[in-house]
Amino acid sequence: MSSVHNLYDYSYENGTITLKNRKCPRCGSVMAKHTVGGTRWSCGKCGYTEYMKS
Repeated sequence: MSSVHNLYDYSYENGTITLKNRKCPRCGSVMAKHTVGGTRWSCGKCGYTEYMKS
């Protein structure tokens, strides 16, 4: 299980926080990046998957 500080990039100079992973276009949940067996983004909530070219 990942910690919160691994999911976000933050800048103390600018005072901004950005999410490292993508959000699912279907349901809005945070997607996981899988690199084993081909690179893909996958949503664990609704099952939406995007395959990326190598």
